[in-house]
This record gives sequence, structure tokens and C-alpha cells, in this order.
Amino acid sequence: MAAPIRALATFEQVLEAVADDALCAERERAQLTLDSIGDAVISTDKEGRVAYLNATAEKMTGWSRNEAWGRLLPDVFRTIDADTREAAPNPVEFSARRNSLTGLARHCILVRRDGAEADIEDSIARILDREGNAMGAVMVVRDVTDARLRAVQLSHLAHHDVLTDLPNRVLLRDRLDQAIALAQRHRRQVAVLYLDLDHFKHVNDSLGHAVGDQVLREVSNRLSAAVRRSDTVSRRGGDEFVVLLSEVEHTRHATRHAEKIQAALSPPHIIDEHQVRMNVSIGISVFPADGHDAETLVACADAAMYEAKASGRNTYRFFAARPIGDDA
Repeated sequence: MAAPIRALATFEQVLEAVADDALCAERERAQLTLDSIGDAVISTDKEGRVAYLNATAEKMTGWSRNEAWGRLLPDVFRTIDADTREAAPNPVEFSARRNSLTGLARHCILVRRDGAEADIEDSIARILDREGNAMGAVMVVRDVTDARLRAVQLSHLAHHDVLTDLPNRVLLRDRLDQAIALAQRHRRQVAVLYLDLDHFKHVNDSLGHAVGDQVLREVSNRLSAAVRRSDTVSRRGGDEFVVLLSEVEHTRHATRHAEKIQAALSPPHIIDEHQVRMNVSIGISVFPADGHDAETLVACADAAMYEAKASGRNTYRFFAARPIGDDA
């Protein structure tokens, strides 16, 4: 009778060994899968201590799997708010309160172990046993630094002139709308200066477009330096610019800005050993006297600019030849 018993025991051991091999193979396959994906995977136990990091998570956090094991999640996965620079809420605790699949707060930054930072997005889900009891949580984290940088760059390109990097007409319209709304509340005025460089075509024809572009960039720099930080210098296109004076108490202040701009542009521009002198004709419109919306104010300033050119160039004119200093 002893032999059959030994045979049965041996058979059970074989079954256990096979099961162990299958389990090991399954675990190894799962490990290889997790380590091959591009997102970081971090799991915690029910106390919020790190139980697992895949290879991407190790690289992203700067912590190895063995070093991170058993540590509280905020020690390994340190996040801050991009705007306030304050510590962001613990994502696992936040997920537990919501009892659902959640994500980090908007625009969260992960601070690596070495202090380097990365913009991240993630999703967090609780791990439940068969009875529905919480066993921990799993996070899937993605580094979106490059994606957010590209989004910022695309947004900048959509609102700025490629040649001069000045606000374009889209951004000018937005700022002018805001300036008008603010002026209405505080019973102030807004001035729009429409600038056109005199005889700029001669620069392109005689010196080439490369020099012309350099002149436009130099003009942009001088215009930006000649106005207040609260004002906006925009390139309208070609050799035309628009300056928004966001707060103007009297129209004579717009006059001073026009004269300051002309003085700033009058010294010669030294471009590739060429001395290029540029004069500018300026048309001025004022809210609310000349219009109550951005489109009307720009059109009025444009019309006044043509009046300035017709009167001999290198001068400025208010819309409808409104007397300087008249604040009606």
C-alpha cells in the first residue's frame, strides 16, 4: 500500500509544480508587458504605500522599484500645482474619496527625485478584491511635457506674427475688446494708433527683402520700447502696425505717444552696413468718441493714417481731423 500513496503524492507535487510554473510564466509575461509600455504604472497597497513601479515609472520618478517599495506614495510620486507651486492632492486619496476612476488636478507637475520636473497626466483606479473591499490603487501616468510645449508653441504662433513675434490681429482684437470693456467700467478712454512706414517699398526694392525684414524687426523692437507695458504693439501686416493704448485720460496723451513713436523711429537703422531711415505716418482713433468696438476703432485709425499720408507723411492725424486735446 505504501507505493501507491507515494505515487499519489508525487502526482500532486507535479501538479503544484506545473501550477507554479504557469503562475511564474504569467507573472513574467505581465512584468514584460508592463515594462514595455511607454506610460508609467504605479500601484499602492490599501495604506497608500508603493507596491510596484514599472520601468517607465522608475525612470519618470527617479526611484527604483526596490527603493520605492513600502514608501508612502507622496514620497515617491511628488506632484505640485503648476500655477501655485503648492503640493497637489494625493491622487490615490482623491480617487478613494470619489470611488471612481479619476485623474490628477489640471496642469500637475511631477517633481523627480533629482528635482527635475515634468508635466504629467494620469488616471487612478482603486483595486478591489472579490468582495469589493479596497486592496489599493493603480495609477497610469503619462509625461506630456513635449505635448504641452507644442500646444503652447502652436497657440503662440496662432496669436503672434511670425517675422516680428508681435501680437497679430487676432490677439490685438482680443486685447482691444478687453481694453474697451475696462474703459467702460472706469469711464476712461482707449486710443488706437495705426502706423504705416513711409516709402518702405523703396527699401525692399533697393536693398532686398532680407534687409526689409530686418528693418521691420528693428522697428518692432523700437515700438515695443516706446510704449508702456500695459499697451500692445501689433503688426497688422506688411509695413503696417497698430498700437493699442489701453488707458488714456486725455487725447493729448495719445498725441505724446505718437510723437514719442516718431522720435523712436527717426534715428537710422543700421542693417548690414546700410543706414536706413524710416519715417512713419500715424492715424489715431479714440474710444468712445470714434467708435464703441474694436473693428470700428481700427478702421477709423486706418482712415486717419491715410489722411496723415495725404498731408505730407511723417505726421499724425486724429480721425475726422478731430482737434488735438479735444476730449469731447
